[in-house]
Amino acid sequence: MRLLPLTAVIALAVLPGSAAAAAQASGAAPASGSPGASGFTITDPRIKESSGLAASRIHPGVYWTHNDSDDGPYVYAVDSATGKTVARVTMTGIGAPRDVEAISLGPDGQLYVGDIGDNLNGTWDHVWIYRFPEPKQLADVTVKAEQFTVKYADGARNAEALMVHPVTGRVYIASKSEDKGGLYEGPEQLSASGTNVFRRVADLPWVTDGAFSPDGGRLTLRGYFFARTYPWKDGKPEGEGERVEAPWQGQAESVTYSADGSTLLFGSEGESSRVVAVPVKPAAGGPASPAPGKPGASPAPGAPGPAGDQGGGGFTKGAAVLAVGAALVFGVKRLLRRGPRG
Repeated sequence: MRLLPLTAVIALAVLPGSAAAAAQASGAAPASGSPGASGFTITDPRIKESSGLAASRIHPGVYWTHNDSDDGPYVYAVDSATGKTVARVTMTGIGAPRDVEAISLGPDGQLYVGDIGDNLNGTWDHVWIYRFPEPKQLADVTVKAEQFTVKYADGARNAEALMVHPVTGRVYIASKSEDKGGLYEGPEQLSASGTNVFRRVADLPWVTDGAFSPDGGRLTLRGYFFARTYPWKDGKPEGEGERVEAPWQGQAESVTYSADGSTLLFGSEGESSRVVAVPVKPAAGGPASPAPGKPGASPAPGAPGPAGDQGGGGFTKGAAVLAVGAALVFGVKRLLRRGPRG
């Protein structure tokens, strides 16, 4: 059962500035000359629950996305200049996807698709990752994907964020929990023949998606009410990070960096959903993170700012009141889970 619409109602009720801020953010001015820097609207009626974003490295201005569930083994390429779908990839060689929640592009030029959702928090003792090379031509195509079985060292859990480090190629998953989520590190190399055990390396707030900067020096995480960028050091996020001025979105589901690292793009579910662009702030007084291989690339901390303190940043108005609203939502959810007694 999804309670996000109720969450959105409470947030809009207690934060009168949120709607206006969101409207302003959705029409944000271009942050740089990078494609997609001004944001875009997904126009494909087949994409009703965009739940992940990944910037293409070989097709400027193209972003890969997918539906949350009940769609099938499909991944879509959307042109940020028009908002139109320019390719649909059909994956074969895998089982029936259950709850696809995330997508990320690795340094090997392959797309990693995370079938990692579990709305009942531990119903499935394993989840899957699918992998296939990013198509060189943009057209509807069928590809044979690899399938990887994933288990967590400390038991099954729900997750919506999968990130592939752009330098090491290591896969990370962030779990989603009311109490305390975690960042899980996969093995150095994924195995298609056995089970891949992911081990907890850090505590995290309630996360719905995440993305590494192109140089691998930062990790940006978003939730329903916050977004935050952490320096990445020794295989884990460091410190408390910095707030990102993310937009208010009723069902905040995705985030990615533009290919050149100058912009963060935030997406949400829903028909004709808007992808909002937010310029990346300079790190510690320096320039924004450049893409790998460009002069000045370094794993420096820093980045953009927002919301209620779920262990992350906050929107600038009414964060405390919003937290109360969120608590009410979670209280309702717990009551619904209990159901009537005999």
